[in-house]
Amino acid sequence: MRALFVSLLALLFLALPSPPGFSQSDDLKSLRNEIDALKEEQRALRKELQELVTSLRERGGPTTRDVRDLTIGVGQSPSQGSDTAVLTLVEFSDYQCPFCGRYARETSPQIRRDYIETGKVKYVFRDFPLESLHPDAFKAAEAAHCAGEQGKYWEMHDRLFANQRALGVAQLALHAQALGLDSQKFGQCLESGKYTAGIRKDLEDGQQAGVRGTPTFFLGVSDAKTGQIRAAKMIVGSQPYARFKEAIEALLAAPK
Repeated sequence: MRALFVSLLALLFLALPSPPGFSQSDDLKSLRNEIDALKEEQRALRKELQELVTSLRERGGPTTRDVRDLTIGVGQSPSQGSDTAVLTLVEFSDYQCPFCGRYARETSPQIRRDYIETGKVKYVFRDFPLESLHPDAFKAAEAAHCAGEQGKYWEMHDRLFANQRALGVAQLALHAQALGLDSQKFGQCLESGKYTAGIRKDLEDGQQAGVRGTPTFFLGVSDAKTGQIRAAKMIVGSQPYARFKEAIEALLAAPK
């Protein structure tokens, strides 16, 4: 409706003489800027609607469920916590996803404090950028790995989730600068696409494991011999800390 109003307004401006001191080209430029702003607003609304639909679909089914005969490889994926931890929590996530951001801000710090830093759980992060919804997410994932080359993976990880509306390439460079990274090395890494294949592999593995939205978590027993995780629980969505605690405590108490 608003877009139609702007279009009609544009026709009216064209029909009327320009006031003193203004040109018709100035009027048109102003209207084009308004129309461009409306288009951007519509794109943002469509994106939010798609994310809402995804969230509602996830809520329609169980948010935590048992899984069997499923192993999750972690390879060289970024991780936190002890390699000798009994359990491992694997997250498939997207830096531009608002639900992933909520988990990173509200729930992750509590899990880190109570289970990761105490050596009970190892945490593994795997990339699952939903490019059709979040066009900046893939490059943001690359940026985190590029920061990792300079020892700042987790600092970049946290910064990206704290600034989800600032994930364009130019803004990624500013994040790198704020973290004190070598800007030239970071830029060369980001342009090279050297981490593209690894991120695609995360996407493929996630899809095979049943990931349909972000964030999705797999909680299971660590296999020291194979380096894989024998998943026992699948947790979908940005669930409250209590939901994770319940699943972790149940597996810690289960006979091994």
